[in-house]
Amino acid sequence: MTRVDFYLLAEEAKTSRIEFACQLAETIWRRGHKLYIHVANEQQALALDKKLWRFKPEAFVPHGLLNAHPPSPVEIGWQDDPGNHHDVLLNLDLKIPSHFSRFQRVAEIIDGNEAVKTPKRADWKFYKERGYPVTAHDMRGR
Repeated sequence: MTRVDFYLLAEEAKTSRIEFACQLAETIWRRGHKLYIHVANEQQALALDKKLWRFKPEAFVPHGLLNAHPPSPVEIGWQDDPGNHHDVLLNLDLKIPSHFSRFQRVAEIIDGNEAVKTPKRADWKFYKERGYPVTAHDMRGR
């Protein structure tokens, strides 16, 4: 069964949701996982692609857009079909993608922005009501 992890950022976080996503992507990749990052649209995918290249000068996260050739261990997409990915989904969209349950793990990031908190609270409830194991990681003190 898919395991769901919510990462709770501080209201006044110095690190934005996207910056934290880059750090989390690096951690997930370094631990040997294949990662699919789901965003709302192509514009967000291109912006995240650009951010991953520059988020930390000493870091390298091999990534690309979904269906690019050759494929990368970390891929970014907005499509309804995440290709061959089944390991870890990092969901940056404000809604749960229909394909979430094919993944071993799902990561969700919540910051202090009400436009993010409100739909993510509903997502938490959705996962819990359906019996998915949900864990909160409080990043507010870090």
